Amino acid sequence: MNPHLAQLQPYPFEKLRQLLDGIKPNPDFREIKLSIGEPQHATPAFIKEALTAGLGGLANYPTTLGNPPLRHAIAAWLERRYGLAGINSETEIIPVNGSREALFAFAQVVIDPSKGYVPLIVSPNPFYQIYEGAAYLAGAEPRFLNTLPENDFAFDYASLTDQEWQRVQLFYVCSPGNPTGKVLNLEDWKRLFALSDKYGFIIASDECYSEIFFEEANPPLGGLQAAKLLGRGFERLVMFSSLSKRSNVPGMRSGFVAGDATVLKKYLLYRTYHGSAMNPAVQVASIAAWNDEAHVRENRRQYTEKFAAVTPMLGDVLGATMPDAGFYLWARTPKNMGDTDFVRRLLADYNVSLVPGSYLAREAQGVNPGAGFVRVALVAPLADCVEAADRIRSFILKL
Repeated sequence: MNPHLAQLQPYPFEKLRQLLDGIKPNPDFREIKLSIGEPQHATPAFIKEALTAGLGGLANYPTTLGNPPLRHAIAAWLERRYGLAGINSETEIIPVNGSREALFAFAQVVIDPSKGYVPLIVSPNPFYQIYEGAAYLAGAEPRFLNTLPENDFAFDYASLTDQEWQRVQLFYVCSPGNPTGKVLNLEDWKRLFALSDKYGFIIASDECYSEIFFEEANPPLGGLQAAKLLGRGFERLVMFSSLSKRSNVPGMRSGFVAGDATVLKKYLLYRTYHGSAMNPAVQVASIAAWNDEAHVRENRRQYTEKFAAVTPMLGDVLGATMPDAGFYLWARTPKNMGDTDFVRRLLADYNVSLVPGSYLAREAQGVNPGAGFVRVALVAPLADCVEAADRIRSFILKL
């Protein structure tokens, strides 16, 4: 067996299942689940109709590069959303089966173990656990840069020595961040690009939450957009995007990667052997989704309404504040209670499920930056989110 499998830690939701095993929630309350970041808004009808209309394509093998109409639709969206006029749909875009599998597989392509040292893959901390698993199974070693609220969730670049930076081959960025909601600004990108130029590592920009924000006139900055604004090309930069959150179709497994054509040429070669071509019917439905913004604006409106209602309710008891973007509240637990104990007791007393922040991070520089936090996923309907917030308040005020 692959010895690197032994390095994988249990996935956060497996740890959560074990943590909550045996708890019998208070029967006076129905379950409200705000733990898993799974969109619960309805899938737009026109996407379902397009999916059905595309079923004729099941008679054909799909190509790994995807059909030209899909890549053209993605290129047009990138131009509208980020001003990326001229992006090449033949060499700078590859459709993928959701950003999760693409983020994982990307490390297998990028990491070069023949350099005479153990390569490093850097990620934010807290982080999306796929980054860590991708590092281990690529034969690399993960390094975590703590992102803390007292530092506005900025990367602690100084925590790596120059010798360590020289071993970095891949840097995972998540903007808007999971779970913090932090969005990198132009200066943040400028500094990261400078490090990439100096040390030669590739940047994987995870932007799957990019379309959930709260001001229509102020969408989050994207990595490719930042490169263009700074007068750069896409060298050593690849972005990962998805329809799951944007269009409420997590089961469709549809997204794309875009950026450095040289890197993507190698990535396409890998994926050709990996057998990861997108279902033809899903491609048709994806075209419909990428071509429409009305349903995305309505999606944002619903999240904005939930944040406006819930954040004030949890502000004074959990220190919750509006994130830059995304659909998570990253909130501190009361000082007299750790995050795992908080989650267990909240479920037992009020039947609301959250994720302990410590499960979404690793100890680095002597601290687990998720300890003492919980992640609240505002994915349930508005009424459920408000009721859950009311129960959380009641729970805390009775401590």
